[in-house]
Amino acid sequence: MSSPVYFFLTIPIKVGLVGTGYAAKLRAETLQSDPRSHLVAVAGHTPEKTEAFGQTYQAEAFLDWKRLVERPDLDLVIVSSINSEHGAIARAALDAGKHVVVEYPLSLNPTEAAELIALAERKGKLLHVEHIELLGGLHQALKQHLPEIGTAFYARYSTIDPKRPAPRRWTYNSALFGFPFSAALSRIHRLTDLFGTVATVSCQSRFWGKESEFYTACLCTAQLRFTNGLIAEVTYGKGEIFWQAARPFEVHGEQGSLIFDGDRGQLVRGEEMTPIEVGSRRGLFAKETAMVLDRLLEGKPLYVTPNASLYALKVADAARRSAETGQTIEIL
Repeated sequence: MSSPVYFFLTIPIKVGLVGTGYAAKLRAETLQSDPRSHLVAVAGHTPEKTEAFGQTYQAEAFLDWKRLVERPDLDLVIVSSINSEHGAIARAALDAGKHVVVEYPLSLNPTEAAELIALAERKGKLLHVEHIELLGGLHQALKQHLPEIGTAFYARYSTIDPKRPAPRRWTYNSALFGFPFSAALSRIHRLTDLFGTVATVSCQSRFWGKESEFYTACLCTAQLRFTNGLIAEVTYGKGEIFWQAARPFEVHGEQGSLIFDGDRGQLVRGEEMTPIEVGSRRGLFAKETAMVLDRLLEGKPLYVTPNASLYALKVADAARRSAETGQTIEIL
């Protein structure tokens, strides 16, 4: 086991938060309740919302994230903003000598993401990419029970989220959100965390309502062939074209199958069906934020590495290239 890495920070760690959405709110609540941290500043796009957010959590409000990053008193910058901004904010924060936490994806561009990881290493700073789905009950149940089905050969994972009408938000804007599998990176990362390296990717995508800046629905489906021989199909769809939400996750092995539908799971072996308890998804941002503080102050290891996130991003970007070209993409 490697020795702990200490960053020699003093308590409380002074934090700047970029973003005022749902994830940022959960981060702020945790930072405010933990005596080891102090939320000093927040940056957002909307004046009224940013000012209100700052007042709620007793933090100075900025409308320009660059001003927040430049504050000399900050130890840590947490990026919970629009996907297209992640790379630029993370780079500026690292250049300013801050530790950085980024909600996935680190960047929409795998090359930039690799550059940021290298920059953090040169600077001797923590760069952590949030992937709380790996801490969630579904993923933990899958990992726990996977050995019980023998050699896995096929997996199917689908997320369908109807929205009627589709919101005119950045998550329905291709330039801001990114290619769906890169933006919603957990769909790919769950699979690479469970099954390892990918040999080839084939993907198709379709968007509705792209005549305007915002689309009204999207559908992406990809087939991943892993180097261990497993075939996985992953689907992500949202918006007005869908009528029923669905979150099935199946893994089929030579000695049984794991079947999950939302928060319900079972191990299937012939006629025998054994229920699997799936833990709650509540509190994961709080747990993750506490783990970041543990890492910074005590050198404790985190649950995921930036390079693991980067690998998932490379696979997701290969899916994008496959959808655009109609070709099967090899992962080198």
